[in-house]
Amino acid sequence: MDRNDYYGGESSSLNLIQLWKRFRGSDTPPSSLGPSRNYNVDMIPKFMMANGTLVRTLIHTDVTKYLSFKAVDGSYVFNKGKVHKVPANDMEALKSPLMGLFEKRRARKFFIYVQNYNESDPKTHEGLDLTRVTMKELISKYGLDDNTVDFIGHALALHRDDRYLNEPALDTVKRMKLYAESLLRFQGGSPYIYPLYGLGELPQAFARLSAVYGGTYMLNKPECKVEFDSEGKACGVTSEGETARCKKVVCDPSYLPNKVQKVGKVARAIAIMSHPIPNTNESHSVQVILPQKQLGRKSDMYLFCCSYSHNVAPKGKFIAFVLTEAETDKPEVELKPGIDLLGPVDEIFFETYDRYEPTNDPSADHCFISTSYDPTTHFESTVMDVLTMYTAITGKTLNLSVDLSAASAAEE
Repeated sequence: MDRNDYYGGESSSLNLIQLWKRFRGSDTPPSSLGPSRNYNVDMIPKFMMANGTLVRTLIHTDVTKYLSFKAVDGSYVFNKGKVHKVPANDMEALKSPLMGLFEKRRARKFFIYVQNYNESDPKTHEGLDLTRVTMKELISKYGLDDNTVDFIGHALALHRDDRYLNEPALDTVKRMKLYAESLLRFQGGSPYIYPLYGLGELPQAFARLSAVYGGTYMLNKPECKVEFDSEGKACGVTSEGETARCKKVVCDPSYLPNKVQKVGKVARAIAIMSHPIPNTNESHSVQVILPQKQLGRKSDMYLFCCSYSHNVAPKGKFIAFVLTEAETDKPEVELKPGIDLLGPVDEIFFETYDRYEPTNDPSADHCFISTSYDPTTHFESTVMDVLTMYTAITGKTLNLSVDLSAASAAEE
């Protein structure tokens, strides 16, 4: 059941008229932008790691039958006021202008260590127990400078802040390996893939598969109210005087506001442009990460761009998003470092939204509530939340050690 008249709730993709209604309160966008139906503007823009958990989940569930993917052109990082391609392995590190000559050699040694590292083969550990050694200690062994650490931690391992430096290094090494493996999957310029026609295709693909197994979807159901029995357990959902009976309720935080707490806020800008993001090699789809230190912030900023090459805008149009964990109530000011990288924009929209996480005990009330979407431009954190919920609901752990060659067939 969904109170909206479109699939996907918060993570839907809107056409131009829907976008104008949501942000401008009118349904007449300027005709200069082209046909409304040619736009699929993500409300929660995220790419997928080509070798990541979400892609494995899509293959495992057979949802890939209903989706087509295309590789994302570029992955970049903001450093000292400029945008640079992210080096992902030892060879790219040697070519990168992000580092000086001696630093390149040190970085290359570190990349080779990470590439060769195999958790089950102690010979590749070089005497280091990465479940105990912190990331800071591992980095100091290779003598890497703060600049290099910045792009490794934020643009390769995709950490959102610097807390990882004092945590065991194994998690970061695994994240770096995932980035490198994903990069090799489609031999593209980035480790990311993205569905044609936008992320709104994901919930629709699941809905199609759900229907095959007898699932029923109800859109446009206003005021969905969760009903509880005398023991305080969820037993149904009521809308427009009708109640659908159930044993368990799965929902996002907005449906049970008294069982969640606010944990943060995301600031977001959506821009429609007539050109790619400057200094990204004319990439039609790209991610740029702006690490927190480069901006003097507590958390990273993310820049995400896609275009008509992924069928989310008419020919010649580009859609860019700038997102970050909000630290103020002024998204226009806070997002300025990312917006300054966009060049001229045709239209721009600003928004902040609150992030929530559940405070209830699902074993007591049978309510399984997801956490809100974070500002990252990839799905790794979101899909882990979904898999945790799956285990809590079913008591089973999903085995995702699947053959990823099947995904290649779904990639354009």
